[in-house]
Amino acid sequence: MATSQKLQEHFLTCTICTEVFDNPCTLVCYHTFCRKCVVNYTKTKPEAISAKSLLCPFCSKMTKVTSPERPIDVWADDVKPSFVIQGLLDSFGPGCKDTKNCTFCHREGETTPATVWCSVCDDALCDECARAHSRISSTRHHDTTDLTSEASIPRKRNIKCKEHKDENIKFLCKDCKKVTCHTCCVIYHRKCESVVTLESELPALKSQLLNKKKTIWKKQIQMEAKVDAVKVNVVSEKDRYARMEHDIKSFGNNAREKITFMENKLLDELKEVSEKHIEQLTADLKSVEMSVHMYRRQAELIDQILKSECDVGVYELYQGCEAGDVEVDGDIDVKKRGRIARIMLRQNEDMLSRALDDLQLGEIDVQYDGMVNLEATPVSQDTSNMLDLKAAPVLQDTISVKVAGDESNMYNGDLTVLPVNGTDTVVVTDYSNNSVKSFYTRNKQRHHSKLSLGGKPWGITRLKDNQVAVTVPRSSQIVTVEVNPDLVLLSTIRTSKQYRGITSVTPSTLAAGSNSDKCVDILDTRGNVLKSIKPIVRGKEIIHIPEFLCTTRTGNILVSDSCSKRVLCLTAGGDVVFTYPTPGHTTLGSPRGITRTSTGDILVTDYYQHTVVQLTESGRFVRNILTADDGVSYPFGVCVDGRGRVYVCNLDSGEIKVFSFSNTV
Repeated sequence: MATSQKLQEHFLTCTICTEVFDNPCTLVCYHTFCRKCVVNYTKTKPEAISAKSLLCPFCSKMTKVTSPERPIDVWADDVKPSFVIQGLLDSFGPGCKDTKNCTFCHREGETTPATVWCSVCDDALCDECARAHSRISSTRHHDTTDLTSEASIPRKRNIKCKEHKDENIKFLCKDCKKVTCHTCCVIYHRKCESVVTLESELPALKSQLLNKKKTIWKKQIQMEAKVDAVKVNVVSEKDRYARMEHDIKSFGNNAREKITFMENKLLDELKEVSEKHIEQLTADLKSVEMSVHMYRRQAELIDQILKSECDVGVYELYQGCEAGDVEVDGDIDVKKRGRIARIMLRQNEDMLSRALDDLQLGEIDVQYDGMVNLEATPVSQDTSNMLDLKAAPVLQDTISVKVAGDESNMYNGDLTVLPVNGTDTVVVTDYSNNSVKSFYTRNKQRHHSKLSLGGKPWGITRLKDNQVAVTVPRSSQIVTVEVNPDLVLLSTIRTSKQYRGITSVTPSTLAAGSNSDKCVDILDTRGNVLKSIKPIVRGKEIIHIPEFLCTTRTGNILVSDSCSKRVLCLTAGGDVVFTYPTPGHTTLGSPRGITRTSTGDILVTDYYQHTVVQLTESGRFVRNILTADDGVSYPFGVCVDGRGRVYVCNLDSGEIKVFSFSNTV
């Protein structure tokens, strides 16, 4: 009772009449008042009447009414109270029932403990009244509940008819799909064929609501899964945008550094020649000043001789001038070979303008659903973010791996694609020619770089930025190479085993496959074995020839095993996540190269069946996305770039086929 009293005083009291809410309504500002109170207050405000709105006495905010043509007295009828206010009124308002004492005995002035609650009558009954209640024909079938300390009493709220204020809504017209009171049924629904009591329809309505709840619950689970996926995507996208921002700034800094270098070079050259020129001009100035001083002395000497009136002196001076002892008509020759005549800055604005036009830091390529833009150049790599594997494949390019100096037989094994300074660069291992090669396009011309390793390279994986790691199995080495996009050898790592397949698991760890030891090892950047994975299923080892590896989005390791003809998914701890196909159901002829897309799909080449197979992230077969009809022949390595293109090494022809996927084909 104390709780009910406090709630009535603080939360269930109208601020206009200061009484407990009578037929409350909650305005758009979330303030609640009695309907009559807010209507009467609105009548006193001409601006509210002209605006056809209910005026809040507390904050003066207007609430538009749905039927302004109706009388002002009924404007508030369509404004519902908030669920919280109505729930508090039902549970703690003055109309709520006392479940501790018998309702009927209380009406007679007696206080008798209640033992039963009738949900239909909405009354509490003692034992005696309950027996009488069960004998009356009209109430004997009512649902009753034993009152215990843990019993929860449902509250029924009677809804009044808007037109007939004293009658409760008890009927449902199925023809009009409208709930009504008894009087409305008589007046407005006499010709309707299906008018039933609302109570008789409640079981069916509740059943439909339960089914609807199940559907909503399933959708809720789906939406929650999408929320989790979007959250993960938001984090990855933020990281990707941060990397792109770093790349843009890096490109800009490189351009500014080159411009600053050229500026400093010009300034240094200008300083050098200007100092030399000023030195020459200073020397000339001193020479001329000395000549001026000499001429002045000679002129003064002539004046002195003439004033002395010494005939012999005049004659001797004359003889000296004639002999050249006194220079009177000569001039100082300040011209010398190699002298700087003039220094100028010759600006080539046209060349500068062209250079600025050609200065391509990259482009921000925004890809929308259903669109594939094959012309834009990505700023940084985003593995298959735009790859639509449901579309039809389109051959975009064919890259010949053979270059000058190669043997006739080609054995291009594994490959990867990475953007270097805004240029997509294909890096491929050439087993037969003991080299790694890069292919790229600059100024619409195709270029390549070849790095000889002195051994036969096999697997390749991308490390940070523009670096790759390559396995050289026969030499028991892993080499790191910088792609600029020309290739530069960075380091050689000695390993204890001969590794073929390789993939980057974390920035500081690699996974590499050994055919001789039939295992996948986790290595650090120095080649030390941190863990050796040799999973056993049904008492048998399942790794035989792990020639190609890649890493999933979650950090698991995908292994393409041509001997067991399976694709394995392993955790870094050595657990088996899945195998495809399942043991005893082999559908792969000879799996080789393997990669994954940003959506988690897995692509694996089938050497003997001339196909590229698509699997889901959980290892289920989807379809063959590329076949021999598309130009795939004895495929080996496979990878995906940031434009949604798939690169496949054709072993027999020594070519790399580049495919896009388009919905317009």
